[in-house]
This record gives sequence, structure tokens and C-alpha cells, in this order.
Amino acid sequence: MYLSRFLSLHALWVTVSSVMQHYPSVWGHYDVCKTQIYTEEGKVWDYMACQPEARDMIKYVKVTLDPPDITCGDPPETFCAMGNPYMCNNECDASTQELAHPPELMFDLEGRHPSTFWQSTTWKDYPKPLHVNITLSWNKTIELTDNIVITFESGRPDQMILEKSLDYGRTWQPYQYYATDCLDAFHMDPKSVRDLSQHTVLEIICTEEYSTGYMTNSKIIHFEIKDRFAFFAGPRLHNMASLYGQLDTTKKLRDFFTITDLRIRLLRPATGEIYVDEQHLARYFYAISDIRVYGRCKCNLHATGCKEENKRLLCECEHNTTGPDCGKCKKNYQGRPWSPGSYLPIPKGTANICIPSISSIGTNVCDNELLHCQNGGTCINNVRCQCPPAYTGILCEKLKCERDPGGCSQSSGPGVPSRGPLSPLAALLGVTGLLVF
Repeated sequence: MYLSRFLSLHALWVTVSSVMQHYPSVWGHYDVCKTQIYTEEGKVWDYMACQPEARDMIKYVKVTLDPPDITCGDPPETFCAMGNPYMCNNECDASTQELAHPPELMFDLEGRHPSTFWQSTTWKDYPKPLHVNITLSWNKTIELTDNIVITFESGRPDQMILEKSLDYGRTWQPYQYYATDCLDAFHMDPKSVRDLSQHTVLEIICTEEYSTGYMTNSKIIHFEIKDRFAFFAGPRLHNMASLYGQLDTTKKLRDFFTITDLRIRLLRPATGEIYVDEQHLARYFYAISDIRVYGRCKCNLHATGCKEENKRLLCECEHNTTGPDCGKCKKNYQGRPWSPGSYLPIPKGTANICIPSISSIGTNVCDNELLHCQNGGTCINNVRCQCPPAYTGILCEKLKCERDPGGCSQSSGPGVPSRGPLSPLAALLGVTGLLVF
């Protein structure tokens, strides 16, 4: 009987091996995947976990404005020059290409002179607040790899909030507050990223260093991604393995750099002073000439490529995974629960390949030569074993009493096999009690 069981197990192992011949390790090290890392010599490629190359994500963004009619030019209006807020003879006219400032000019390649930019209406309805929400949506989960950079042509706003969503805009959470006076605007003490540490890297701060008005060379606002990476990877990001290890083991840290949407909430335009000059309201508006967002498709370390299909980014999933983020196992490859890939152990990581389901391993569950049904079971059409009342399992190899609270006792009957240590294959298949000699 034991020989018969051994031969049955051997045949099942042969079947599993033939299906999994392309996977030398069930858990799977990353032997062919490359990751872009930073060194003192610049960006280089190293073999590590599978993930797509970082790219300019603005190429794939959809932008919406709220209120939708906040863009200047309909009807035409005049505004003050950027460099001289008292020279108010510039015109915004949506019906004339040279004078129009539509939202897409936040992302275009600079070609016209002067620089192209989106522009809001002026603060003509003062004292009603001039509020604008700019929402950037990707319809895809992405992981940020570089600083978010916003370039203003109107002077940086006195008050602004950068927000993120992880659920396609259903809920939002603040990323960072910006103000000329953080305490007055948001009841927060001003801080910079330099004031943070590994332990406080997830703290939401308010910063005053990006909120000056019309000063020369004061157009850019940053949300510092690399400075936060540096707390784990060193000031020159030369130890990315350390960062990857932290991202792998700390879900909140990984989620901090993950988004589906960004929202720029403009709450008060650059005024240059405490009080608004009500005689020259055409001085106050928002204008953005460039937004930069660099990142990669989140594929749960199961893909090296990400393609655009029907105006949507999709991971080119490997490791028998599927879904827009490679977030589940393919049909017939659910032999164990899906798991994201891992950067650990450094340097090769663990692929966590989805393995074949038992039901998909082969068409013959039993036959008359090697794969005998156990414990008196009967083979039905080579596809299933019909088991006697006391037994269950693919090959009738399990005692039903094992599922009872009291377990199996001596009264379970003669011939009950004793339990020995499980082989890796037995553990994989959920088969017990087959290797007793």
C-alpha cells in the first residue's frame, strides 16, 4: 500500500514539474528583471525586483478644473504684466490662439514666446475667495520617483494645498501645505523637509519657503520626493537597497509615495503684501506654465513594462499575474494566495510567482496504473476519485475526521496512517500522510 502511495505521489510530482518547468524555484528569484537605481555616477541598471522604468507621467494625465469656467478669456479680460503688476494692459481671449491660456498649456512643450501657460480669471469678485482645484488623474496606480514640480507664471500663491488620492479621487488626503504664513493660514508651525527624519518622514507639513510673491526666480514649487528617499538611501541616493527594504516592509511608507490622482488646491493668489489692492484686482490671478510628475506604473513588482491601451496605462504582467496593477493571479494559477513581489532578500528579491491550481495541473487525476485512488476510493473517468465515507481529498488521502473538533482517535478504524513530516510538495498540494515508511 505504501509503495502504491509513493508511486501516486511521484506521478503527481512529475505532472507538477512539467507544468512548472519554466519556474526553477516556486518562490522565484528575480534573475532577469532590471531596476533603475541612483549612484554617485548617476542612474544605472541593476538586477533586482521587476518594475517598469520611471517616466514622465504627465504624458498620460487627464486634467479637470473646478470651477470649470475658471480659465480666463471667456469673456476676454485684461490683466497685469507678470514682471510689473501695475502694467495692466495684457489681454486674455479664449477665441484667439495667441491670447488664449487653456489648461493644456500647463503641460505643453515650451515653443511660443513668451512661455505658454494656463491662466485663471482675475480676482474680479473680491472679497469672494479666488479658489481653484486642479485635479490630475491617471486612472492607474503610480509610484512617484522624483520631485513634483509646479512652475507658476503669476507669482507663487499665498496659500495652496497639494493633495493625493489612492482610490481614484473618491477620497483625498493632504500631501503638503504651502503659505506665506503657515500659522495664520493653516494653524501650523512652518517646517521644511530638512526638519524631518526617518521617523517623521510621513508627517504632513506646512512650508513657507515656496510662497513668495513676484520675486525674480521665485516661480517654482516643489514637493520633495528625493529628499524623503534620502532619509533611507543616503544624501546621494546611493543605497537604494536600504530604501527598497523599507518600502517592502512598511506599507504606510510605500503608500505615501503611491497615488492615483493629485489635486492642487489654489486658495489665495500671490498678493505681494498683506492687503489686497482693491483698485487693481487685475493684478491677482493664477498662472501655471509647467507641471512635472515623474513615476512608474505600480505593478506590485510583477512587471517590467507598462503600456498605454485605450488611453489607459496597464501593467504588462508577468509571473502568472493579471489585472491593471498585476494584483491577482491568473485563472488556473491560484495554487496559493496572490502576493506582491518583494525586494527582499537583497539583492535578488522574491518574485512570489503565482503557481498552478491543483485542478489545472493535469486532466488525469487518477488512472489504473500510477495514480490510484487511496483508501478504497474509486477512479471515475480519470478525473476524480469517489471516496469511501471516512475519507476525502483529491486521491481520498485525507480522513474526514481531521476536520472535526475532536480530531481523529483510535476509533477511526484500523489502517489509519500515522503522521510524519511533510515534504515541500506535500505542503504545496495540501497532501498529508502519504510518505510513511
